[in-house]
Amino acid sequence: MASEKSGRSAALDAHVRRIDSQDRVATGVLAVIVGLVMLLVVAIIAYILVRGAGRALTPGFLANPYNDEVVPGILYQLWDSFYMLLVTLVISVPISLGAAIFLVEYAPDNWVTSAAKTAIETLSSLPSIVVGMFGSLFFVVTLGWGISILAGACALTMFNIPILVRTIQQALEDVPRSQRDAALAMGLTRWETTINVLLPAAMPAIVTGIVLSAGRVFGEAAALIFTAGSAPARLNFTSVNFLSPTNPFNIFRPACSLAVYIWRLTSEPTAGSTEIVWGTATVLLVCVLLFNLLARLLGKLLSRRLTAE
Repeated sequence: MASEKSGRSAALDAHVRRIDSQDRVATGVLAVIVGLVMLLVVAIIAYILVRGAGRALTPGFLANPYNDEVVPGILYQLWDSFYMLLVTLVISVPISLGAAIFLVEYAPDNWVTSAAKTAIETLSSLPSIVVGMFGSLFFVVTLGWGISILAGACALTMFNIPILVRTIQQALEDVPRSQRDAALAMGLTRWETTINVLLPAAMPAIVTGIVLSAGRVFGEAAALIFTAGSAPARLNFTSVNFLSPTNPFNIFRPACSLAVYIWRLTSEPTAGSTEIVWGTATVLLVCVLLFNLLARLLGKLLSRRLTAE
């Protein structure tokens, strides 16, 4: 009997040692993979910054237009990028918020809801060039908007909606069920519960998702070439005619974002364009990194204010 217990104990110890060994090997492999990915990301960021930081920090590069004879800059492209992003968020956020609320709180569990979720997932996986071609045919030609900021923003909205709907949906689903039940038990309607209980509780995650999605669409290029245009705009910030093609706020004028400007300069190189490309890439990279940093800061700030932690 004693020898049998000793044999079982030895076998159990061997099994534990084998499991521990496998765990250490798996942990080591995953650590190496993560380390390689981080090294690759850092190397790409460092390379872009080294090549373009000098140009990006040149006085006047951010404040001068592209046709300045002394220091050609990216003022117009920078304005177009942020303005188009703002128009995109104005269109996509309310639609995504309403769709997410409907899917979480109101939609019945049937084939229609399942088809809607599948359509959202499919839309998020479409290649950007396909979205650009569709935007060119529908927004530019069929609706008659022409090559314009509005057409580009609607094309970007097609990218943004699936990301935002999934993010907001997940944020609403993460709110504890007890909060819903308590609000309904107090006599609040489902809509009042959503507005006064669910949305404030999910707001940190929602804001984080919005900022992160903004960073993604900010660097989009392929969809905008066919919808918003690729020729650098000539803007007049003193213009009060909102229908003028040089008015910066005219949503029916063509626009050229930072990413599209990089593509244009690399496809049609000119003297000194290489430095401008790397300087523009550096500005674009810094903007995207700031979007990610802002998302984390806003998420933490809202979480502390709304949860009193």
